[in-house]
Amino acid sequence: MSSDEREHDDDHREGAGEPVPLALTVVVARLDVTDSADVLRALSGHLLDAGAVTLDFPEALQAREQRYPTGLPTPVPTAIPHADPEHVLIPGLALASLAHPVPFGEMGGTGDTVDARLVAMPLLSNAREHLAALQRLMGLLRDGAAVADLLEAADEADLRERAEAQLRRGPAAPGPDADDTEEKRA
Repeated sequence: MSSDEREHDDDHREGAGEPVPLALTVVVARLDVTDSADVLRALSGHLLDAGAVTLDFPEALQAREQRYPTGLPTPVPTAIPHADPEHVLIPGLALASLAHPVPFGEMGGTGDTVDARLVAMPLLSNAREHLAALQRLMGLLRDGAAVADLLEAADEADLRERAEAQLRRGPAAPGPDADDTEEKRA
């Protein structure tokens, strides 16, 4: 993402009550890792390299994931790990499709795990904007067809293109595609 796009996003955030745009900061396709800690380490490294997060972000991210697991039993299992806003320098979104499902603790503290296939990490620097952006992201992640489309991306460029299209479009209304999603995953 160019610095011009980031400046535009910063200007857009000042709009009256609109959710923070979820501009893609880091995109990793088919990340091949063994566990959730590896996912968080890998994405943290990319975000540090991009200058999007503070040096203490990786540790804060791991600690928050331990306290508040972020695995979601959505139609296509996902995880939304994130750190508190003070660890974010450039708001946006890190996105990774996984080479194989990776267990994340299920959100809500049930003690169960979710075999995530996609990880979406919101990077939000304003607590007021945090909730609206997470709600928008959750809506997209509940769209099984949209997530299945992201998982079909062959590489980072393809994943970025597909994700940008999905984020522009926003979550689809529930409809007949729900059954179609199950067939695609099988």
